[in-house]
Amino acid sequence: MTAIAEPATQSVAFDFRALSERERYKLMIGTIVPRPIALVTTVDQQGRVNAAPFSFFNCLSADPPILALGVENHADMSFKDTAANIRLTEVFTVNIVSHALAEGMHVCAVEFPPDTDELAAAGFTAAPGVKVASPWIREAPAAFECRRHLTLELGKSRQIILGEIVYAHYRADVVDPERLRVDPERLDAIARLGGSTCSTIRDRFNMPTPTLAQWQELSRAGESVD
Repeated sequence: MTAIAEPATQSVAFDFRALSERERYKLMIGTIVPRPIALVTTVDQQGRVNAAPFSFFNCLSADPPILALGVENHADMSFKDTAANIRLTEVFTVNIVSHALAEGMHVCAVEFPPDTDELAAAGFTAAPGVKVASPWIREAPAAFECRRHLTLELGKSRQIILGEIVYAHYRADVVDPERLRVDPERLDAIARLGGSTCSTIRDRFNMPTPTLAQWQELSRAGESVD
C-alpha cells in the first residue's frame, strides 16, 4: 500500500486503483460511519430459515420504498446463503438491530452449516411474514418485509440487492401510529464502525436546515459582528 503525502494540505491521499480489495475495504468501513445493521432473514427452497447481519445497508428511495443490501460472495465466488435464498425466492426481511439484539446478531454472523437455525441459536423468535415467506424477528424493534426489486452484479465478488418494502412491523412503543414518528430512543438501533466496533445512536442533536432567507440573515449578522 502506498500513501501519497500532500504536505501543502497536511493530508494523506490514496489512489484507490492502486490498492488491494482488502485495503480499500479497511479505508471505506473506517470512514463511512456509522452504518446501520440489517439482520436479514430469508428462507431456502426447503423452507429452512437463515439469518445473517449486513452493515452494507441503507434506504435509497421512498417512492417506491427501496432499501439496498451489499452482499459479498464467498472467497470461491459462490453465493452466501442470503444471496442464494433471495435469488431463488425473491423475498427477504430486514430486521433492525437494537442494542438489546446485539449479542444475538453477533451469533447470527457465525458461519454455521446451511441446516443450522441461526435464529434458534441466537435465542430469537421467528414470526411468520405477512406478505413474504421469510419470517421477521419478534424481538426486533422494527422489521421490513421486502420483495427483490433488482440485483446488481458487481464483478464476481459482490451483489447489490435492492428490495421493495411491502410490509413493516414495529414494536408498539417504537412508533406513533398517528404521526408515523419513530422514537429513536426506543428504537435504540446500533451501527457498525470500522473493524469489529459498533456504536449506539443515544447521543443526538437537532440541526434543522435553514431556509435561504435564514441563511442570508445569519450571514449578515456574522458580517456585522466582524
